Amino acid sequence: MQKETTNMKHTHYQIRYAANPTDFKHYDTQRIRQDFLIPGLFVTDTIQLVYTHYDRYIAGGALPVNQPLALETIDPLKASFFLERRELGIINIGQPGEVLVDGVSFPVGHKEALYVGMGCREIIFKGSNARYYFNSAPAHQAYPCKLVRQADAEVVELGSLATSNARTIRKLLVNSVLPTCQLQMGMTELKEGSVWNTMPAHIHDRRMEVYLYFEVPDNQAVSHFMGQKEETRCVWVHNEQAVISPPWSMHCGAGTANYSFIWGMCGENLDYGDMDGFMPTEMK
Repeated sequence: MQKETTNMKHTHYQIRYAANPTDFKHYDTQRIRQDFLIPGLFVTDTIQLVYTHYDRYIAGGALPVNQPLALETIDPLKASFFLERRELGIINIGQPGEVLVDGVSFPVGHKEALYVGMGCREIIFKGSNARYYFNSAPAHQAYPCKLVRQADAEVVELGSLATSNARTIRKLLVNSVLPTCQLQMGMTELKEGSVWNTMPAHIHDRRMEVYLYFEVPDNQAVSHFMGQKEETRCVWVHNEQAVISPPWSMHCGAGTANYSFIWGMCGENLDYGDMDGFMPTEMK
C-alpha cells in the first residue's frame, strides 16, 4: 500500500507500506505497479522521495536544473534534519555536478558515487545537467563522507553473450571500498547483445533492495521479475524508473535492449554474497 503524496517547497515524497508475500499472490498488475514501481524520480528543480517500510529505506532523485536543491527532512523521519539518524548514498547518472555537504564541495562526475555519513546536516545538490539518484538507510554510527570514482570501484565481470547476460558490476558503496552502516550501492551495465540481469536469480532474505533502471533506449523497456520463485510476477519498467524488491522476493530482469541499473540495499549484514540462488528451471 502507499500513502497519499505530500508536498513541501522543493520536496515531494510518498510512503510505501510493506506487503505480505501471501497477499502479493493476489495482486493484479495495477496493484503491483502501485506498490513497487517508482516512476517520476527526476522532475526539474525538485527532490522526489519514496519512503518504504522495508527496512525504512528511502529512494530518491534530485534534478537541480535552475537552482540548487537542499535535501530537507520529511515528516516520517521525525528528525530535525534528514541525516540525523541516517546515512546516504548518491550516484550521478547525468553530467558532472557538485554536492555540498556542510559546506564542503564534492565534484561528482558521471556514474560516480558519494557516501554521506550520519550527522551531516546540510546536503545541497548542484549542477544544471546532473541527475542525482540517491538511497538512504537508518544508521547507528557516523562514518566519513567519501567520493568514490569509477576507478575506485570494485569491478566484477559476470555472465556471457551465450546466455545473454554478459555484464559489468561496479561495486561503489560497499564495505570492500569504504565503511558504511548498512547501505550498499553499485551499478550493473549490460553489454551489447545481453539483456538478462541477475541471472541466475536469487533472494536475500536478510536484505531488501531497490533497482533503478537507466540507459534504457527510447522505445525499449525492461521486464522486472519479482515474487516468490514458485509464483513469479513481472513489472514492465521504462527508463529511469525504479522497482522495490522486498526481502522475500526473487529479482531479475530482461530488457528489449541492453541497459544499466543501479542496485541499492540494506539489511542485517554487509556481505555482498549473502544470497540464496536458484536455477532458471526452478522458477514458475
